[in-house]
Amino acid sequence: MTNTDELLFNPFQPGFFEDPYAQYKVLRDEDPVQSHPLGFWFVSRYEDVSALLRAGLSVEVRNLAAGPLLDQQAALTTDGDPGALNLSMLDRDPPDHTRLRSLVTKVFTRRAVAALEPQIVSLVDAALARMAEKGTSDLVEELAFPLPFAVISTMLGMPPTDHARIRELSGTLVRSLEIVADEETAQAIASADAELSAITRSVIDWKRDHPADDLLTALIAAEHDGQVLDGDELVAQVVLLYVAGHETTVNLIANGVNALLRNPDQLALLRSQPELAANAVEEFLRYDSPVQQTRRITTSPYSLAGKEIPAGTFVLACLASANRDERFFGADASRLRLDRPEARHQVSFGAGPHHCLGAALARLEGQVAISRLVERFPDLGFAGEVEWNGRINLRGPAKFPVTVQAG
Repeated sequence: MTNTDELLFNPFQPGFFEDPYAQYKVLRDEDPVQSHPLGFWFVSRYEDVSALLRAGLSVEVRNLAAGPLLDQQAALTTDGDPGALNLSMLDRDPPDHTRLRSLVTKVFTRRAVAALEPQIVSLVDAALARMAEKGTSDLVEELAFPLPFAVISTMLGMPPTDHARIRELSGTLVRSLEIVADEETAQAIASADAELSAITRSVIDWKRDHPADDLLTALIAAEHDGQVLDGDELVAQVVLLYVAGHETTVNLIANGVNALLRNPDQLALLRSQPELAANAVEEFLRYDSPVQQTRRITTSPYSLAGKEIPAGTFVLACLASANRDERFFGADASRLRLDRPEARHQVSFGAGPHHCLGAALARLEGQVAISRLVERFPDLGFAGEVEWNGRINLRGPAKFPVTVQAG
């Protein structure tokens, strides 16, 4: 019989950051739609997660019932400055979500993403050259972070900025995607939101005077049915694109390489069959999701797996657990298989109206980076222990020492 404490979603359990999947399996098997004592519900099976994402539920925190979670969300904003939280399309319901997404989609097309491939290849090759010269380096510092950061910065048309500070602020801001348990973290998130929004406002003001053929200029001019982004909305969408445009892809690349090095048979398979690269990215997304969870908020009672979730409830849909569900992906769901035919059904980019707008860009960056890395370095291997970033949701390596030369 499983201990009652073991049935609770507990990201503070020892070893969780290194391997959350053992805990997810217990939840899938024993309590797949869980009413958590902290006031939220946790959903962990594939079919339930998929249904929840497509159910048209709310994402707006104003729909939360009165209680600790509503108070916690209120603490994430700074008085007098709306910041980016709760104003981006990630945090809005229709019709606002539909309007905002339509404006952004007009300048975030597949053609625009495909046109970035030569630049991505050039950035990857330059990073690999630096790694080859060093012999031993940090994969996150040399490749996984600078690649997507440079790409989204170029795509937006950002002027030179303090990259280290932006990285620090975005790393704090994404904590808002987690259940925040302490006031200090909530205050840090609110401060990071305010500072990053202020930086973005100054960049937008500069861009109005220096328009160019880039995403930021297009967003400033974007119009849909006579509507344009107001000042605060524009800031929020730019912050979302800037942060989401690199934070998740860092994890995709680093988690994917980590998975390959821990599964040498699959690394050998990718080298022998490079045509598997596209499906390999789908499997990396499934096997170790860059985003572990996403939220929905019920506006009326919602039935799932024989349970009724009350109106005004914060529901965490565990994408990472759903992607490892044996009921959908088969008995070997916990194994990495680059030729898995159903890998493309992973839910790492969400589903329904909030499906990730940058999915095509993330896939392209991941495919180019990982395939060229393993092709360039036949002796690629660990040069030390992977240090995890300590995030519950955007979980990935913070430090990833690798060697590209045989010892």
